[in-house]
Amino acid sequence: MLFSSIIFIFYFLPAVLVLYFVSSFSKTLQNIVLLFASLFFYAWGEPRFVIVMIASILFNYLFGVFINLSKKSRSWSRTLLIVTIAGNLSTLFVFKYLDFVLRNINLGAHLNIPIPEIVLPLGISFYTFHALSYIIDVYRGTVNVQKNIIYLALYIVIFPALIAGPIVRYNTIADQFVNRTETWRKFSVGCCRFLTGLAKKVLIANNMAIVADHIFTLSAHSSIPVTLAWLGAIAYTFQIFFDFSAYSDMAIGLGLMFGFEFEENFNYPYLSRSISEFWRRWHISLGTWFRDYVYFPLGGSRVDSTDKLVRNLFIVWTLTGIWHGAEWTFVFWGLLNFICIAFEKLFRFDELVKNNFVKHIYALFIIIIGWVIFRAENLKAAGNYLGSMFGHGGFWSDMAFMFVKEYFVFFIIALILCAPIAKRVNRIIVDQKYPVISTTVGIMYPLVVLGLFVVSVTYLVKGNYNPFIYFQF
Repeated sequence: MLFSSIIFIFYFLPAVLVLYFVSSFSKTLQNIVLLFASLFFYAWGEPRFVIVMIASILFNYLFGVFINLSKKSRSWSRTLLIVTIAGNLSTLFVFKYLDFVLRNINLGAHLNIPIPEIVLPLGISFYTFHALSYIIDVYRGTVNVQKNIIYLALYIVIFPALIAGPIVRYNTIADQFVNRTETWRKFSVGCCRFLTGLAKKVLIANNMAIVADHIFTLSAHSSIPVTLAWLGAIAYTFQIFFDFSAYSDMAIGLGLMFGFEFEENFNYPYLSRSISEFWRRWHISLGTWFRDYVYFPLGGSRVDSTDKLVRNLFIVWTLTGIWHGAEWTFVFWGLLNFICIAFEKLFRFDELVKNNFVKHIYALFIIIIGWVIFRAENLKAAGNYLGSMFGHGGFWSDMAFMFVKEYFVFFIIALILCAPIAKRVNRIIVDQKYPVISTTVGIMYPLVVLGLFVVSVTYLVKGNYNPFIYFQF
């Protein structure tokens, strides 16, 4: 079930909200309502994989208890941790990577190993990382083991963050299962956040997708002119940001409606002046997950040699690429990020380049090139598209001019919204430094949001392109 669907907005969400607030006399009952709503939400699109999800919940619940009970024996506790991590990653491997590995073994060794048809469960990477976060924190002693299986199940599968994040860390939400409060302010802020995310998805991301999909499809069959190739790359750069950040906005907004406070997942990443900064602003929950559970345990940047620093960065960014998908394009995309971040750290990029404009252009160039590799179906398609961007298929394109003319408004809006306009509007309302302006903006803001909602629903009724990019991860 999509957040940006008529069924979710007008049927599922209202029904869950009614049941939730009718149960307000009992926090436990509210949590049960959310748990069953989350399972139903997932089963709507993937009914057969609910069993996999429930098995994951039971597995991690039991081993979390076992690890907690075995803390007096460090070796036994570590063994249980390894078994639990291996169990989680094995499930992820079978569903997400087995097909890819077997295909490459057959290709490289000239074998003919049968490849099973395995369908990837939606959101498996996200809820697996939720479970791993909990298990590792229990082992480290940074959180208490959760003895109430309902609360742990809700943490792993809570529907706002189930399919495409953000990756919620257990230590940030554990107390909220019992002590969260629902207020009208939270609810109204959550509604506005959800509706602005919906507008970003339906009005901007979906329109950028039309341009990007058309141009990338053309490139798969033949070389295309430079202007068309760059337009497609820029359109996809906007699409993936507004698609994924919209989902995060909607997830955070939904969380607030139910009293939960999730951490931010994006912070205007296209304002970055380096790739290192970009990854502090983009998909923050994934970056901090790899930092805390992979990079820091390896020694992070505080190692005694440059070789070890490069090794740590290589491992993290290879895993980051692999996490995104079972295709060589994702591996090379991860390696591109590794090369750039390693370069920036080793040569002290911030000190080496003083001009902020140059830094910004450098970062945007690498980001766009990276998204082309990320978007391509395979490395050959990525190479062909990059070749077109740098002159392999001529320069001018009437089709590029047509797309610009047709979608000019959406490109301009996308460009403007990559800057913190909305944040500054909210600041004006909250600060009350200029009462007249604050009051006017305060009155206009909900009207604008309501207008965006009406327009977004109109687009949804028309049945335009709608799936979220990160559902495939």
